[in-house]
Amino acid sequence: MSKNILVVGASGYIGSHLVPNLLELGHHVRATGRNLKLLEKRGWGSIDNLELVELDLDIDQDLTDLFTDIDTVYFLVHGMNHGHDFIEFELDCARRFSHYLGLSNVEHVVYLGALQPHINTSQSKHLSARKETGNILRESGKCITELRAGIIIGPGSAAFEVMQDFVYHLPIMLTPSWVTSRNSPIGLRNLLYYLTELIDCPQEHNLILDVAGPEQMTYKDQMVRLSKMHGKNIRVIPLKWLSPKMAAYWLRFITSVPTNIARALIGGLSCDLPADGSELQRRIPQHLLSYEEAIQETLAMNTELVKSEIWGFDPDALLRWQTGYGYYPKQAGYTLKTDASCEDLWRQVQLIGGEEGYFYANSLWRVREWMDAMIGGNALQRHRRDPHKLQLGDQIDSWKVISLEKNHFLSLLFGMKAPGLGRLEFTIEDCGDHRTVDIRAWWHPKGFMGLLYWFAMMPAHLFIFRGMTHALVKRCKAKIQEGNIDTK
Repeated sequence: MSKNILVVGASGYIGSHLVPNLLELGHHVRATGRNLKLLEKRGWGSIDNLELVELDLDIDQDLTDLFTDIDTVYFLVHGMNHGHDFIEFELDCARRFSHYLGLSNVEHVVYLGALQPHINTSQSKHLSARKETGNILRESGKCITELRAGIIIGPGSAAFEVMQDFVYHLPIMLTPSWVTSRNSPIGLRNLLYYLTELIDCPQEHNLILDVAGPEQMTYKDQMVRLSKMHGKNIRVIPLKWLSPKMAAYWLRFITSVPTNIARALIGGLSCDLPADGSELQRRIPQHLLSYEEAIQETLAMNTELVKSEIWGFDPDALLRWQTGYGYYPKQAGYTLKTDASCEDLWRQVQLIGGEEGYFYANSLWRVREWMDAMIGGNALQRHRRDPHKLQLGDQIDSWKVISLEKNHFLSLLFGMKAPGLGRLEFTIEDCGDHRTVDIRAWWHPKGFMGLLYWFAMMPAHLFIFRGMTHALVKRCKAKIQEGNIDTK
């Protein structure tokens, strides 16, 4: 039976997978996110039984209309990407939401929380916040079903992607002693099935149910088995003196998972998180994927990342994609504010390459092209279909246009020989009283050499991108307001 469902946090990892599943089942979905544009980019905007709503729970606002005609709510909000104060941010959002939830006619709320240690010795702020959020939602007086999950095996799952990056990039892993802690990983498909089937399970009182895969495993076991599926044979060496805090410091050099999220997760790895999923499995029986089966599905879905708007559905990008590439790429870029018009900036961006060059430090670009030629690349060849305009599929020297939107966006596929897959993007945003122009490189490293290449090129990237953005604005004869560097 079709129901009206509110998904709070639809732009997050689970929400972005849950919404399509609910729509396929025939439900009407009201999906919320802090950035409406990000929701629209998922291609959901033209679906009849889907309503997109911009919602920032950090803002004190009346949420009464949000619950109008809603039967079931999925609360999937967390604050791990908010920064060092994410605990208060997360709990304040939960309090604000719970207040208006209590005034509504909603029948049932499904909250996805986190597994908790049996002995409360964990110092993890992340796990504590997940538990307290559930308590706050129950204060609304509504029927709350809290599912507590551990590591989710799926493309884009932060905890899984951290392990994936470590396994793929490092032959020897020096880890904190918590690598022997146990968890119960579950496949993304299994978790989504539990979530969707809960809609039709009548609830008369609050429930807290563990989500568990078929095995209890240490993090070390998970990484060793994951490495074997990549055809690698890694060594994991636990070090007692290497604390989770120290591990979080250098984590950003190995993984491309957003730093705030990775840092929050690290704190939760220091304790055993056992799970008993028998009660949930009794209520909603299904075949639970083994660890290897879940990994296989994830690696297959990772390939779908290239078959997306991010890479322009480009066949050359798909041909070069490898299953070991992480879901989250490395990035480095520079953003500049200016009073130049979008049209003027776009006119200059389209001149890139060929005889025009790259606006700034062309000698460095030429050195890189010669380096490519020395190892058999074709970067020295000059290509420009039209000296003034670009279109999809154009070859610009060793680059290829894989996505463009007039006056707003240009994405070029990296064509030189290097250990990884990358693209270069130009983004122009109209902010009313000013415009921003952003030049940014994205890079999926291929193993340890791919990481070395990225960090070796980092100084040149930051120097060149800063110069390129300034040169673009100057060519428009416009004023430069301010700029900032961003790397991950």
